[in-house]
Amino acid sequence: MSIFGLISFGASLLSGASQKRAADKAASAAQKAGEFNAKIIERDIDLLERQRQIFNQSFAIEAGRTRQAFERDVQGAVKAGFGFAGIDISQGSPLQILRENAREFQYEQDVAEFNRGIANMQISDEQESARLNAELSRMEGGAQAAGLRASGRASLIGSVGQAAQIGREYKLFGM
Repeated sequence: MSIFGLISFGASLLSGASQKRAADKAASAAQKAGEFNAKIIERDIDLLERQRQIFNQSFAIEAGRTRQAFERDVQGAVKAGFGFAGIDISQGSPLQILRENAREFQYEQDVAEFNRGIANMQISDEQESARLNAELSRMEGGAQAAGLRASGRASLIGSVGQAAQIGREYKLFGM
């Protein structure tokens, strides 16, 4: 049994344990980085939801203002024009004009509502994409962590094997 053999044996074991600890720390860091990135991505989901709320509130306000403006400016002008001319607006051509204006206004409102629905679907799609990216970030961090841990275990196993070889070579085990 030589002192050099004993030192080599111990150094091999310490080296493997050190590599395992370093790999475990790196794995933990990779896992944390994946989680951190996922949280940043998930913040975008909340921002998109706020964007949706602002957009829908703005749409509701604008729809109300547009309806008031239509009644005041368009229909009011028709009523005033015919009334000024002394024409009864409750029947005939004036009523047809008012109805046609109302149909055209309703069509424009329906188109605006359709476009609002499309915008909301786009926001929902962006949110789902962000959710998937966050999940992917977590998975990538987990996969990288698993790879690093496996590498650390392989180093530890390799150093144990190397230490056993040294022990056998220097007859540290009494063989």
